[in-house]
Amino acid sequence: MKSQIIFDLGTATREAGFGARRAARGIRASINAAGVMGAVMFLFLLAMPARAQAPQAAGGPARISIKSQVLGEDRVILVRTPPGYQANGLRYPVLYMTDGDAHMAHTSGTIEFLARNGRIPELIVVGITNTDRTRDLTPTNATLAGPNGAAIQFPTSGGADKFLKFIETEVIPQIESQYRTQPYRIFAGHSFGGLFAVHTMISRPDLFNAFIAVSPSLPWDNELEIKRAEEFFKARKEWNKTLFVSLGNEPGDISVGFEKFRELLSKSAPKGLDWEVQKMEDEDHGSVVLRSHYFGLRKVFADWQIARDPQTGAVVGGLRAAEEHYKRLSRKLGYEVRVPEALVNQLGYQLMNEGKMEEAIAAFKSNVERYPASANVYDSLAEAYEKSGRLDLAKPNYEKAYNLGKQNNDPNTAVFKANFDRASEKVNSADQAMKKP
Repeated sequence: MKSQIIFDLGTATREAGFGARRAARGIRASINAAGVMGAVMFLFLLAMPARAQAPQAAGGPARISIKSQVLGEDRVILVRTPPGYQANGLRYPVLYMTDGDAHMAHTSGTIEFLARNGRIPELIVVGITNTDRTRDLTPTNATLAGPNGAAIQFPTSGGADKFLKFIETEVIPQIESQYRTQPYRIFAGHSFGGLFAVHTMISRPDLFNAFIAVSPSLPWDNELEIKRAEEFFKARKEWNKTLFVSLGNEPGDISVGFEKFRELLSKSAPKGLDWEVQKMEDEDHGSVVLRSHYFGLRKVFADWQIARDPQTGAVVGGLRAAEEHYKRLSRKLGYEVRVPEALVNQLGYQLMNEGKMEEAIAAFKSNVERYPASANVYDSLAEAYEKSGRLDLAKPNYEKAYNLGKQNNDPNTAVFKANFDRASEKVNSADQAMKKP
C-alpha cells in the first residue's frame, strides 16, 4: 500500500501513542532496507500529516467534548453552523467528516462558496478530531507489506466498528439534540477516513444519505472492503443513496484498488445508487481533499441549482417554476426544501423592474410567510408597497424590518432605519397636507 499506507502512518505516529510509535519503528526498519531514494520518499510522506493539526481560529467552529462510553475516552468534535444560524430558526442538512482539525476550514469555505452561488444548500459541518486515527478508521487488525516486502505492523488497528458505534449512538444524537438539523446526513472521509466511509456505507447503509470517499485506502487487508462491497451490492436490487469517490495522482496499490472499485460500481451498483468516481491527475494524496469535497458536494446536490436565463440571469418560469423545482428537491432529499429567501427576493425585484407590482408584492408576501424572522423580507415588501403608492402599508413593514434588524444585529439595520424614517416622514407630510383647509 506504499504511499497510501505511509501517509496514514505519519498521522498515526503523531496521534496514537505507544502503539503507533512501534509502527513507526517498523517503518524505519523498512526504510533502512529500501535504500536512500526510498528513505527520502518515506520521510517526505511521513512529514505530510503535520499540517493536520491546524490552530483554532478566532470565531471558528464550536468545540464540543463528548465523554464517550463506547470508546472509553473523551473526544472532541468541531461544529460549524451556517451564517445567520443563530437568528434565522432554519434547519440544515449535516456533513459529518473525519480528520475534523485538518478539513474544517477549507470545507466550510467550500460550502459557503457553493451555497452563495446556488449550487448546494448551507450545511452544518461536524468534524471529528483524532486520538488514535489508525485504530478508529481501520476495519480490521492487519499487517501490511512494506516496499521491500517487510511487514509493517499496525498494532492498534481494527477499531472501525467501535468508532462507527460512537458516531451512531453518541455523536449524531448529540448533534441532533443540540442543533437544528434536517433528516439528511452526509459522511466524508479521506485516506483511512475514505476507507472508513466505504466501511460505513456497507455496515450501516441507512445511517447516512450520501458518502464522499476521498483517496480511500481500499487495499487494506487484501482489499477487504471491495470484497464486502461486492457482496453488499449483490444483496440489494435498489438503494437510493449517493456516492462520490476520488483519487489523486497516486500510483501503486491504492490506484489498483480505486480502479477495482470503479469497475465494481460500473458492473454491480444497485438501481438508485447515484455514484461518481473521479480521478484528479493534478492532485496528490494530500491536496486532493479540497477539490474532492467541492465536487463531492456538487454530486450530492446535483439537482439543487435552478434553471436561469444565461443572458439575463432571471429564473426561468418565475416563482411558480421555482416552487415546483424545490418541491421536486424535497421529494428527492426526503425533507421540505423551501424556496430560498434570496431567490424569492430576486424574483420580486425582477417583477418590480418589469412593472408587475401586484405580482412583485405577492412574491414578497410569500417570502414573509416563509421567513418571518428575516428583517430583509419585510424591507423588500415595504419597498414594493412604497413604489406602488401605498405608504400606509409600507411604513409598518419598514418598521418591522428595522425592529428585527436591531434584534438580530443585522448589518443592514442602518438601511432599514433610514427606510423607516423616510416612510414615516412621507406619511406625516401626507397627514399634515390632509389637515390643511
